[in-house]
Amino acid sequence: MGKLLHKLAIQVSLMLMFICLMQALDFHEQQLQQQTLDEQLRLQHQQQMQQQQREQQLLLRHASTTTTRKPYVIPQGLSLPQRGINPPKCFREVPAVFFQYDKDVKIVGNSTIDRYFNVIEVCCKGWRRYEYDWSRCVPDCGDRCQENGFCLPGGRCQCFNDFVLNYRNNCVPTCPLGCPHGQCFLNGTCRCDKGFELDGSKRFCQPQCNTTCGHNEICMEPGKCVCAEGYARGLRESDSLGCQPMCIPDCGYGHCVAPNQCECFPNYKKRENRSSCESDCYYRCENGFCANRTTCVCQNGYRYDQNTTSCLPDCGDDCENGVCISPGNCRCFNGYVRNRQRCEAVCDRGCGFYGRCIAPNVCGCAVVPGPFSSYQRCENGYCNAEGHCRCVVGKTRFIDMCMSPDAVTTYAAMNPPRVNASLMHEFDLLLGRHFTLGGVDMYHSSMWWV
Repeated sequence: MGKLLHKLAIQVSLMLMFICLMQALDFHEQQLQQQTLDEQLRLQHQQQMQQQQREQQLLLRHASTTTTRKPYVIPQGLSLPQRGINPPKCFREVPAVFFQYDKDVKIVGNSTIDRYFNVIEVCCKGWRRYEYDWSRCVPDCGDRCQENGFCLPGGRCQCFNDFVLNYRNNCVPTCPLGCPHGQCFLNGTCRCDKGFELDGSKRFCQPQCNTTCGHNEICMEPGKCVCAEGYARGLRESDSLGCQPMCIPDCGYGHCVAPNQCECFPNYKKRENRSSCESDCYYRCENGFCANRTTCVCQNGYRYDQNTTSCLPDCGDDCENGVCISPGNCRCFNGYVRNRQRCEAVCDRGCGFYGRCIAPNVCGCAVVPGPFSSYQRCENGYCNAEGHCRCVVGKTRFIDMCMSPDAVTTYAAMNPPRVNASLMHEFDLLLGRHFTLGGVDMYHSSMWWV
């Protein structure tokens, strides 16, 4: 009998040891899963920060702001800092909303005149940022002088020795280095291929058109005339007018007489540093023009904004959780990603089969039958089949969020307004399970998302 009890005690001890070992392994596995989730969150956060830096750099590049980081898009051309020449820097006011990256954090501009604007440093007209050092400005030649030459102040292109500026505003080699669209001879002369002819200086070959090109046209290809730089053809029925000058932006209350040169109608004039013709107006009316003292007419792709009294880019109704940085181009806030036409919230751990992500890392759990607006908040947790908020291992639920147990007291002490609001919302949801006070209108006006 004693041996039987001894064997039974050993078996029970082994069973207990096995159970303890399995629990330890299960706990270790949960820890590994938690560590894996934490590492995934860290990597996602790092990727979001990198994406934010890239977007901010792209935005600053469009706004010509100062930075020493190398841009991702390097323009062609050989614009280099001029020795001994330090061009002055200019300043520009940009809507502060362009610098907002978090939905709940409103940006206040640094302008002393208007809090809706940020003052940034830019290169003055005729200069642009140096692509390898954005703290410096270099001359801007636009599409001219893209190779084999230097861009000088004033937008002038100076070609290297044995190169000459051709009809495309590019520096091409001359004999004996080469003869594009022709052949070089030892005596330094050039014979052009069929369809090309020597220019007036007899230094390079230019296209030959059988008929004389019209007004404001040039021969760009053999037998083909195109509009000169800064000109474009109108509608088909107005082809007889030839190439007409283009003005960007539109002249407003005036007409375009030369590339980017407007002539105003009577009683209209140009503002300082603007090219469009406007009426006297106290609005800023950026990206638009004033029709009268109290009316700002926006260009296509822009909408009027009362705060800035200017025209901001328009993305329609598809940029609720982001910032429209250019017409039709919406940059999502942190915690949101682009899904087709809209910015949708991202919940890193998911919300379970029965939940829905309604804000960054905030799941919505249905507590009463009804529309999406009746969802209960569940931050950093997931939803079960009963519509209840559940937390992962190591976290505890506090009102409408999951957090570590030792952080509950600290959070409650540091955020009393939010705690009170969350408690009131939970109480409203509890009442809503049984009845609605004051009818449908009052029910919707008391919900937390309004």
